[in-house]
Formats: sequence, structure tokens, C-alpha cells
Amino acid sequence: MKSEGVGGHNTITGLHFEAKVDLHQLLEKIPGYSLENLPGKAGIDVYFNNNLVARLFRKYSFYDFLSEKGINWRQIISKRLLPDGAILVIIRDTLFIIEVKFQHVAGSVDEKLQTCDFKRKQYIKLVGPLGLKVEYVYILSDWFKKPEYKDVLDYIRSVNCEYLFETIPLKWLGLPTTEDNKGENIY
Repeated sequence: MKSEGVGGHNTITGLHFEAKVDLHQLLEKIPGYSLENLPGKAGIDVYFNNNLVARLFRKYSFYDFLSEKGINWRQIISKRLLPDGAILVIIRDTLFIIEVKFQHVAGSVDEKLQTCDFKRKQYIKLVGPLGLKVEYVYILSDWFKKPEYKDVLDYIRSVNCEYLFETIPLKWLGLPTTEDNKGENIY
């Protein structure tokens, strides 16, 4: 997958897609939602009508959160996983690991999709002491709607992971809605 770049994470089109699905920026635009980054606290707090409803994490900030909670990841797993994004929906006691995958030619992302079961289980081990559930979800570009991805998409769901195409509805995450934003999608 090369489009004026080297590798999937450096392609111009891939970066555009990933920027389009930035949880932080997108939640701020939804009526009733506000975000706050408190000094010394991992991640970003998400408020709905001034009530804390979630926390957002990117890559390393997830491990800062674990450290805040007294969890030493090195004692639980052997190698750190870095999520594209993660949202802890407090009212559901659920951590959503969100991986964004863009593709416009066949490539290595095909195989990466098949790793969700392992990664989900690693995250379950990490947040097990906190009593949190884990949902592992891919946000996929429309490229993956092609018939040749049927088997891998079936596999993703068969191992209790999920995929969505370029959207995550607020209701799907269990986040509050109003009449103004009840049909709102984060992506």
C-alpha cells in the first residue's frame, strides 16, 4: 500500500483516513460533549452535559492509565500493545480498543486483521484486575467490503471482536445521546 509514502502508516491517504477518525476531535464536535485533559491524569476525560461518561486514551497514555490504577503491565504481558485509540465507557465498565485500518490495495493489513483475538485477550488480561470488559473493534475503510474479505470478517466476529465501516454510533458504544445527536456517529 504505497501512495507517495512507505508502508501503510505513512501513506497520504492512510493518514487522511486516520485523521478523519480521531476520537478526540470527533467527540468535541457532538452537542453536549466536552473533553478535559487534567494535568497528571492519563488520557482525556469525556463529559456529557458536565457528567463524566468516558476516558479516552491513545497509544502510551493507556499504559499511564494502568499505572494510575496500580497495574504493572510488565507483570501481566510480555510486550506492550499500542492501541490507535481506546475509550473507557464508564457507565458500561467497558474498554473499547479501536483500531483504524485503511486499505486501497492488497497488503499487510490483511494479516493484521487476523490478530484481533490475541490482542483482545491481552487487553482482557491487562484490565482484568479492574473488573472491566473489553471490546476490540476495527474501524475499516470501505475497501474491506470486497467479497475476498468475507472470511476474515467472519473470523473477526467469530472470536468476539467487531468491525464497523467508517463509523461508530454513540449508542453502539453506550454513550448518552439527546434528541439533537441521537443518530450521531462518532466517525
